[in-house]
Amino acid sequence: MSRHVRFAGIILLALAVRVVADDKHDAKEPAKNPALAQLKKLKGEWVAADDKGKPTDKLVSVFKVTAAGSAVHETIFPGSPHEMVTVYHLDGKDLVLTHYCALGNQPRMKLDPKSPANQLRFTFAGGSNLDPAKDMHMHEGSITIVDDDHIEWTWQGYEDGKADNGHTVSMKLVRKK
Repeated sequence: MSRHVRFAGIILLALAVRVVADDKHDAKEPAKNPALAQLKKLKGEWVAADDKGKPTDKLVSVFKVTAAGSAVHETIFPGSPHEMVTVYHLDGKDLVLTHYCALGNQPRMKLDPKSPANQLRFTFAGGSNLDPAKDMHMHEGSITIVDDDHIEWTWQGYEDGKADNGHTVSMKLVRKK
Protein backbone atom coordinates (compact mmCIF):
# COMPACT_ATOMS: atom_id res chain seq x y z
CA MET A 1 0.00 0.00 0.00
CA SER A 2 2.73 2.50 0.87
CA ARG A 3 4.40 1.78 -2.50
CA HIS A 4 1.14 2.79 -4.23
CA VAL A 5 0.85 5.91 -2.10
CA ARG A 6 4.46 6.92 -2.92
CA PHE A 7 3.91 6.23 -6.61
CA ALA A 8 0.68 8.29 -6.62
CA GLY A 9 2.51 11.09 -4.79
CA ILE A 10 5.31 11.09 -7.36
CA ILE A 11 2.76 11.21 -10.21
CA LEU A 12 0.87 14.11 -8.57
CA LEU A 13 4.11 16.00 -7.99
CA ALA A 14 5.15 15.48 -11.61
CA LEU A 15 1.76 16.72 -12.81
CA ALA A 16 1.94 19.78 -10.55
CA VAL A 17 5.42 20.65 -11.85
CA ARG A 18 4.14 20.23 -15.42
CA VAL A 19 1.12 22.50 -14.79
CA VAL A 20 3.33 25.21 -13.26
CA ALA A 21 5.79 24.91 -16.16
CA ASP A 22 2.93 25.11 -18.68
CA ASP A 23 1.49 28.18 -16.91
CA LYS A 24 4.85 29.96 -17.12
CA HIS A 25 5.30 28.92 -20.74
CA ASP A 26 1.77 29.95 -21.76
CA ALA A 27 1.73 33.21 -19.81
CA LYS A 28 1.68 35.99 -22.32
CA GLU A 29 3.99 38.90 -21.61
CA PRO A 30 1.85 42.04 -21.19
CA ALA A 31 2.03 44.25 -24.25
CA LYS A 32 4.40 47.19 -24.03
CA ASN A 33 2.45 50.43 -23.98
CA PRO A 34 3.86 53.74 -22.70
CA ALA A 35 0.53 54.91 -21.23
CA LEU A 36 -0.05 51.63 -19.38
CA ALA A 37 3.54 51.82 -18.14
CA GLN A 38 2.81 55.33 -16.76
CA LEU A 39 -0.23 53.99 -14.91
CA LYS A 40 1.77 51.10 -13.44
CA LYS A 41 4.19 53.63 -11.93
CA LEU A 42 1.27 55.06 -9.93
CA LYS A 43 1.10 51.87 -7.85
CA GLY A 44 0.45 52.77 -4.22
CA GLU A 45 -1.73 55.02 -2.10
CA TRP A 46 -2.53 58.63 -3.02
CA VAL A 47 -3.84 61.26 -0.62
CA ALA A 48 -5.41 64.66 -1.26
CA ALA A 49 -3.07 67.64 -1.24
CA ASP A 50 -3.89 70.72 0.81
CA ASP A 51 -3.99 74.23 -0.67
CA LYS A 52 -0.17 74.42 -0.34
CA GLY A 53 0.34 71.09 -2.12
CA LYS A 54 1.24 69.22 1.05
CA PRO A 55 -0.21 65.75 1.73
CA THR A 56 -3.25 65.42 3.97
CA ASP A 57 -4.50 62.27 5.69
CA LYS A 58 -7.44 61.92 3.25
CA LEU A 59 -6.87 58.73 1.23
CA VAL A 60 -8.37 59.28 -2.23
CA SER A 61 -6.99 56.59 -4.51
CA VAL A 62 -5.13 53.29 -4.41
CA PHE A 63 -3.51 51.99 -7.61
CA LYS A 64 -2.60 48.32 -7.88
CA VAL A 65 -1.01 46.44 -10.79
CA THR A 66 -2.85 43.17 -11.36
CA ALA A 67 -3.54 40.37 -13.87
CA ALA A 68 0.13 39.55 -14.46
CA GLY A 69 0.85 43.20 -15.24
CA SER A 70 -1.85 43.52 -17.90
CA ALA A 71 -4.19 45.77 -15.89
CA VAL A 72 -4.17 48.53 -13.31
CA HIS A 73 -6.92 48.51 -10.66
CA GLU A 74 -7.71 51.82 -9.01
CA THR A 75 -9.89 52.03 -5.90
CA ILE A 76 -11.29 55.52 -5.45
CA PHE A 77 -12.38 56.75 -2.00
CA PRO A 78 -11.56 53.34 -0.47
CA GLY A 79 -13.65 52.31 2.50
CA SER A 80 -16.15 55.12 2.03
CA PRO A 81 -19.84 54.74 1.13
CA HIS A 82 -18.92 56.13 -2.32
CA GLU A 83 -16.06 53.72 -3.00
CA MET A 84 -15.56 53.15 -6.73
CA VAL A 85 -13.24 51.13 -8.95
CA THR A 86 -11.63 51.90 -12.28
CA VAL A 87 -9.82 49.19 -14.22
CA TYR A 88 -7.35 50.23 -16.93
CA HIS A 89 -6.14 47.75 -19.55
CA LEU A 90 -5.23 47.41 -23.20
CA ASP A 91 -7.75 46.59 -25.91
CA GLY A 92 -5.44 45.84 -28.81
CA LYS A 93 -3.14 48.86 -28.88
CA ASP A 94 -5.63 51.15 -27.13
CA LEU A 95 -5.55 51.92 -23.41
CA VAL A 96 -9.11 51.75 -22.14
CA LEU A 97 -10.84 51.92 -18.78
CA THR A 98 -14.08 50.83 -17.22
CA HIS A 99 -15.24 52.92 -14.28
CA TYR A 100 -17.48 51.08 -11.80
CA CYS A 101 -19.30 54.12 -10.45
CA ALA A 102 -21.20 54.69 -7.22
CA LEU A 103 -24.06 55.77 -9.50
CA GLY A 104 -24.44 52.11 -10.49
CA ASN A 105 -23.29 52.53 -14.07
CA GLN A 106 -20.08 51.53 -15.82
CA PRO A 107 -18.82 54.08 -18.36
CA ARG A 108 -15.99 52.96 -20.63
CA MET A 109 -13.39 55.38 -21.89
CA LYS A 110 -10.49 55.27 -24.32
CA LEU A 111 -7.19 57.12 -24.09
CA ASP A 112 -6.96 60.05 -26.49
CA PRO A 113 -3.83 59.25 -28.55
CA LYS A 114 -3.15 63.00 -28.77
CA SER A 115 -2.71 63.27 -24.99
CA PRO A 116 0.43 65.15 -23.95
CA ALA A 117 3.30 62.94 -22.76
CA ASN A 118 2.62 63.65 -19.07
CA GLN A 119 -1.16 63.39 -19.30
CA LEU A 120 -3.58 60.54 -19.87
CA ARG A 121 -6.81 62.01 -21.31
CA PHE A 122 -9.75 59.65 -21.61
CA THR A 123 -12.91 60.13 -23.70
CA PHE A 124 -16.26 58.36 -23.50
CA ALA A 125 -16.51 55.14 -25.51
CA GLY A 126 -19.79 53.63 -24.26
CA GLY A 127 -20.93 52.01 -21.09
CA SER A 128 -23.46 49.82 -19.39
CA ASN A 129 -26.46 50.70 -17.23
CA LEU A 130 -26.62 54.20 -18.68
CA ASP A 131 -28.13 56.21 -21.50
CA PRO A 132 -25.48 58.86 -22.26
CA ALA A 133 -28.14 61.18 -23.71
CA LYS A 134 -29.97 61.34 -20.36
CA ASP A 135 -28.22 59.70 -17.43
CA MET A 136 -25.57 61.14 -15.13
CA HIS A 137 -22.26 59.41 -15.77
CA MET A 138 -18.52 60.07 -15.86
CA HIS A 139 -17.84 60.99 -19.47
CA GLU A 140 -14.22 62.11 -19.69
CA GLY A 141 -11.24 62.65 -17.54
CA SER A 142 -7.52 62.93 -17.20
CA ILE A 143 -4.61 62.05 -15.00
CA THR A 144 -1.73 64.51 -15.24
CA ILE A 145 1.56 63.18 -13.95
CA VAL A 146 3.36 66.14 -12.43
CA ASP A 147 6.23 64.03 -11.08
CA ASP A 148 6.71 60.63 -9.42
CA ASP A 149 4.89 61.76 -6.26
CA HIS A 150 2.28 64.24 -7.55
CA ILE A 151 -0.64 63.83 -9.92
CA GLU A 152 -3.63 65.92 -10.85
CA TRP A 153 -6.86 64.09 -11.38
CA THR A 154 -9.90 65.55 -13.19
CA TRP A 155 -13.11 63.75 -14.15
CA GLN A 156 -16.16 65.31 -15.78
CA GLY A 157 -19.71 64.09 -15.26
CA TYR A 158 -22.35 64.44 -17.96
CA GLU A 159 -26.11 64.58 -17.63
CA ASP A 160 -28.72 65.12 -20.34
CA GLY A 161 -25.98 64.67 -22.94
CA LYS A 162 -23.79 67.56 -21.79
CA ALA A 163 -21.17 68.44 -19.21
CA ASP A 164 -22.63 68.98 -15.75
CA ASN A 165 -20.30 71.37 -13.94
CA GLY A 166 -21.79 70.33 -10.61
CA HIS A 167 -20.28 66.90 -11.20
CA THR A 168 -16.66 67.74 -11.93
CA VAL A 169 -14.03 66.20 -9.70
CA SER A 170 -10.58 67.80 -9.72
CA MET A 171 -7.96 66.98 -7.14
CA LYS A 172 -4.26 67.27 -6.59
CA LEU A 173 -2.94 64.04 -5.13
CA VAL A 174 0.32 63.20 -3.39
CA ARG A 175 1.84 59.74 -3.10
CA LYS A 176 1.52 58.49 0.49
CA LYS A 177 4.95 57.71 1.89
